[in-house]
Amino acid sequence: MDEIDVPRLFLCPISLEIMKDPVTVLTGITYDRESIEKWLFSEKNNTCPVTKQILPADCDLIPNHTLRRLIQSWCIMNASHGIERIPTPKPPINKNQIAKLLKEAKSPQSKIRCLEKLRSIASESETNKRYIEAAGAVEFLASIVSNANCFASEDQASDDGVGTASCEALSMLHSLQVSEAGLKSLVGKNGEFVKTLIRVMQRGNDESRAYAVLLLKSMLEVADPMQLISLTTGFFIEIVQVLHDQISQQASKAVLKLLIQLCPWGRNRIKVVEAGAVSILIELLLDSSERRVCEMILMALDTLCGCAEGRAELLQHGAGLSIVSKKIFRVSQVASDRAVRILLSISKFSAAPGVLQEMLQLGVVAKLCLILQVDCGIKVRERAREILKLHARAWRSSSCIPNNLLSSYPS
Repeated sequence: MDEIDVPRLFLCPISLEIMKDPVTVLTGITYDRESIEKWLFSEKNNTCPVTKQILPADCDLIPNHTLRRLIQSWCIMNASHGIERIPTPKPPINKNQIAKLLKEAKSPQSKIRCLEKLRSIASESETNKRYIEAAGAVEFLASIVSNANCFASEDQASDDGVGTASCEALSMLHSLQVSEAGLKSLVGKNGEFVKTLIRVMQRGNDESRAYAVLLLKSMLEVADPMQLISLTTGFFIEIVQVLHDQISQQASKAVLKLLIQLCPWGRNRIKVVEAGAVSILIELLLDSSERRVCEMILMALDTLCGCAEGRAELLQHGAGLSIVSKKIFRVSQVASDRAVRILLSISKFSAAPGVLQEMLQLGVVAKLCLILQVDCGIKVRERAREILKLHARAWRSSSCIPNNLLSSYPS
C-alpha cells in the first residue's frame, strides 16, 4: 500500500481510507457507507461533512456502483502490491421485506425467529437499523415486552419461549438506537410502556433489568416535563435498586444520569430520597475510584442536598460528610466543586452544633482551609470561604481558621 499512490477519488473524505461501499448523499458527495452512517446516525450529525449542508433525517444513501467497480478494478490491477479486491457489498434490506417479516411473526416461535432475523439484519448496517424502525419494528418489539412473560429468567421461561423473546426484544430496542420520534412514541401519553419497564425492573433477570434502565434513560431524555413530574416513588425505588445491585457498569451510569436529569423536576428529589438513594450513593462513593462515576455521584448528591430530606439522610450516614470531604482534590475539578457545594448546603441549612463539631473532628474544616491556599478555582474558593465565615465562631478553636475570618465576629 505504501509503495503506490491511491487515487484521491477512491478515498472516503471522512476516514481517508479506500472506500469499500461508496454511497452518494443528496449534496452529490460520495462517502464510504460505514463512515457516513456513523457520522449521521451513531454520532447524530445532520450535515454533509464536506459541504456542511443540512441533510434531511431520512436522507437516502445511493450506492455509487460506477465508483465501486473502478475501485475493484484498481485493486485487481495492484494486487502485486498486496492490495486485496474489495468484495461487492450486500445491498441494504428493503423496508417492505422487514414489514412482511413483522407481519408474519404471530406465534411465539415465529416471534423468536423474527427477532433473530432482525438482529442479523440490524448488525449489517446503520441503514438497516433505520429501515427496521421505519417498518414498524419499534411497536412490534414493545408489544412483545408488554404482552409476554418477560419477567422470568431464562431457566424459568415458559415452554413457548416468550421470556426469551421479551429479553431479546428489549436488547433490540436498545441496540436500534431508536430515533427521537420513536422514543416519544414509546413514552406515550399515559406512560404505559414506562410502567411495563418498571415491572421488568421489579421481576426481570439482571440482563432484562439492565436493558430496561438503558431504554428508560433514552425515553425520558425526550419526554415532556409533565411526564417527568408525574414519575412515581415506585419508579425511583426500582432504578435505585438497580444502582444498589450493580448489575452492570453501563446500567449504573444510566441510573446516575437519570437521577441527575430527573431530580430537579417537581417533587422528584424527595421521591428519590424516599427511595433510599442517598445512602446507596454514599456507599458507591466509598468504593468508586473512577473519575466520571465519582463526579456523577457527587452531582446527584448535590441535587439531593437541595432538600431538607436529602441533607438529613446524608448527615445520618456515618460516612456522609467524611467521604464528600475526602473527594475534594482527589478526583477532579468538577468533583471538588460539587463536594464543596454539598458542604455549603449543609452549612447553610443543616448546621446544628453537633454537625459543626463533626465537621471539625472529621477534618472537613481543615480541608476547607486548605482550599483557600491552593489554586482550585475561584467559585470553589468562594464557597469554601463562605462556609468558614458562616461558622468561624463555632470553629475558632481550630488553628487553621484564618484570622481575617475570625475577626468578622465580635470578641
